Amino acid sequence: MAVSVREAAGVSPSPRQLAWQELEFYGFIHFTVNTFTDREWGLGDESPAIFDPSELDAAQWVQACVSSGMKGLILTCKHHDGFCLWPSAYTEHSVRSSPWRDGQGDLVREVADACREAGLKFGIYVSPWDRHEPSYGDSPAYNAFFLNQLRELLTGYGELFCVWFDGACGEGPNGKRQVYDWDAYYGLIRELQPNAVISVCGPDVRWCGNEAGQTRTSEWSVVPATMRDNEKIQESSQKVDDGAFAKRVGSQDEDLGSRAVLAEAEEAVWYPAEVNTSIRPGWFYHASEDDAVKSSEELMDLYERIVGGNSTFLLNLPPDKRGLLHENDVAGMKALGDRIRSTYGKDLAIGAEVLASCARDAAHGGDRLTDGDRLTFWQAPEGVEQAELVIELGAERRFDRVVLAEHIREGQRIERFRLEAQDAGGGWISLYEGTVIGYKKICRFEETTAKRLRLILSESRWSPTLSGFEVYRSRQ
Repeated sequence: MAVSVREAAGVSPSPRQLAWQELEFYGFIHFTVNTFTDREWGLGDESPAIFDPSELDAAQWVQACVSSGMKGLILTCKHHDGFCLWPSAYTEHSVRSSPWRDGQGDLVREVADACREAGLKFGIYVSPWDRHEPSYGDSPAYNAFFLNQLRELLTGYGELFCVWFDGACGEGPNGKRQVYDWDAYYGLIRELQPNAVISVCGPDVRWCGNEAGQTRTSEWSVVPATMRDNEKIQESSQKVDDGAFAKRVGSQDEDLGSRAVLAEAEEAVWYPAEVNTSIRPGWFYHASEDDAVKSSEELMDLYERIVGGNSTFLLNLPPDKRGLLHENDVAGMKALGDRIRSTYGKDLAIGAEVLASCARDAAHGGDRLTDGDRLTFWQAPEGVEQAELVIELGAERRFDRVVLAEHIREGQRIERFRLEAQDAGGGWISLYEGTVIGYKKICRFEETTAKRLRLILSESRWSPTLSGFEVYRSRQ
């Protein structure tokens, strides 16, 4: 049974998904024994003795995140090698067996405390694949082991905003492939951390489909429900041509939520995208990449395309063997933050008069777009799917960015729009044409001078909403 346009318009985020979306930009820390072996994936046979960062300073990591404008940080508490950055009671393969802090350290606690001291949200990455644990591959035994470790992380470090899983799954020592008990993992997280989103291999946040920072022209948050299982499907089962799999929308597909896609779906869910990439070519630190750190221009382009493309931006920062972020990475983060603050520091449309071709009622008039309050919003009447809004800036302004925002508490509804500026002769010139808006759309174009803008919503679902229309100039 197809998902109707009306049904799709009614799908909206949960409170935890909404809080996560509002973070917009947050960091990933990849740090473990791989940092000391110069590998990306450990084998599980690494000696804990090699883990001995000489100058580790979690506050330095956090300060770099703050300088860039990030609002949260996710730590790789256990990667595929199985080495735990906390003193787990269920294995000796952890910081407790390392010389770092004389075996008394707990890196998860240090990072969690540093985040809270600086006002950042804290999240955890924990790999279900464990190449060290002997019980891996004995599915019931390992699932019990993993749940015990997960419970330690969920109860020992305060409130978490995210639990981040990937689907890596190899054979265990017995030659058998581990079958993860995802439902049990999810149930424990919901019980102990009900406000945390479960990401990638989880029901709350989906993988964008690549690790290169690539973004879609149209990023839908409302997608077929089958997408929630994409990253959990093992490679062997993906090759089975059972008919249903042939209709499955893949994470790498360009079109995830158009009317055509939903016409083939039985159910639609709110499953928004996170785009993850690294500030360097690798995920863990390699000295050979010290001169390959992304420039502030590259990072700014990523930020505007990702956060301004209805996704969140998860940027990886790998500490070095000292336990510090390299100077080049720190400088890049500060330069990015300066650019973001400079570009988006002054909204030229605050208080601007907005003339709307229609509105649901007086409480949802056009003036709600420019009042600076994301909780207020304009909305078209029920069933009206096209509208025009004219924004009077009051005086001629120079600008090259317009930021649009739907009131996603009511769903994601806008399918196509056009942004125009009025020229000196009273005619309208096109600045930008786009498709979806969602939580945030950053429209970038050549610098323009105008005192009147027009937004034309040419296609939408049922009754479109907008909670924000902001105007900026990137060159101050």
